[in-house]
Amino acid sequence: MRRLPCSRRIAVRLAALPAAALLVAACGSSGGSGSSSGGKTVYMLLPNTTTVRFTTQDGPDFKAAMKKAMPDAKVVIQNAENDPQKQVQQVETAISGGASAIVLVAADPYIAGGALQKASVAKVPVLLYDHDARGGPAAAQVVFNSLSVGQNQGQDAAKLLAGGTTAKPKVIARIYGNQGDYGTTQYKKGQDQYIQPLVKAGKVKVACETYTPNWDPAKAQSEMEQCLTKTGNKIDAVVVMNDGTAGGAIAALKAQSLTGKVPVIGGQDADLQAVQYILLGYQYSTVYKPFKLQASKAAELTVQLLKNGKIAKSDISGYVDNGFMKPGVPAVFLPVQDLHADTVSTLVKDGVWTWKQICTGATAATDTCKKEMG
Repeated sequence: MRRLPCSRRIAVRLAALPAAALLVAACGSSGGSGSSSGGKTVYMLLPNTTTVRFTTQDGPDFKAAMKKAMPDAKVVIQNAENDPQKQVQQVETAISGGASAIVLVAADPYIAGGALQKASVAKVPVLLYDHDARGGPAAAQVVFNSLSVGQNQGQDAAKLLAGGTTAKPKVIARIYGNQGDYGTTQYKKGQDQYIQPLVKAGKVKVACETYTPNWDPAKAQSEMEQCLTKTGNKIDAVVVMNDGTAGGAIAALKAQSLTGKVPVIGGQDADLQAVQYILLGYQYSTVYKPFKLQASKAAELTVQLLKNGKIAKSDISGYVDNGFMKPGVPAVFLPVQDLHADTVSTLVKDGVWTWKQICTGATAATDTCKKEMG
């Protein structure tokens, strides 16, 4: 009888394996051996195109960082396009294609657990990038300090909402990220440190709050539209968790001629559109996470995995609970920076965007662009 290829035998056997065996079982050693030419092949699997930074910044930056750190390694970048099941298939394809390592930006934290298990069976190390993945083993995770992101967002919200009183509380909408994500949980925790005291004091009233599946801006827009209908457009501010959901909220506000009147607080990622919205006065801020720093650190950790099979203890700054590993996935937490209209220039200095890219359309008429573009 014809013998199935290794990757097929892994898939057939996986369902029958106990959880503990997933950490040690393997099908030969081909999964981590790299390409047939003997070089190393690293797959970077992105979750979507709606969070613009992944395609415009993280992917290219990681590839460039790997080129510098390990010139002979081949880097393959693929995008799941908001389809978690497609990403699991991409992991399977990477394994059967001879992946030496996988850098995974999970499309869904729970569905990705199956992908982690399959990689573990094949002895292909997985480095989690930014998003968490639950229910399976991972070598490490490189992520910006999610609690700090939420704290920055909460501080901005508290600053703008401080004028509320018990007689006339500020009415806000809260649009969260993908439910269950480690990031979403931490962002909310950080925001709540500053928003909840105002709520308890009766100075802020949360009229609407909802999670946004897959961080989809279109869904955030729909959520905001429903909130405006519910409140009769009586909203003083919107608190979000990233630039994509901020953009969705702004689209809903624009349809009601409320842009610039109702501040949208709590962006992150420094997307180009978000930067333009900040200069236009539609969005109050964005939390900047230096993508090159994250990509560079991810490349460094990937090389460690390829050369040593593990991450140096000196690089680990904490753990991310993923419901599988104890005490959690070893993590590298990176610093963030809150940006407002007067500090947008930081992005230009760091090479994220140029003034020529920023100062287009309506943004060109802002005072900042007139100054910078002469």
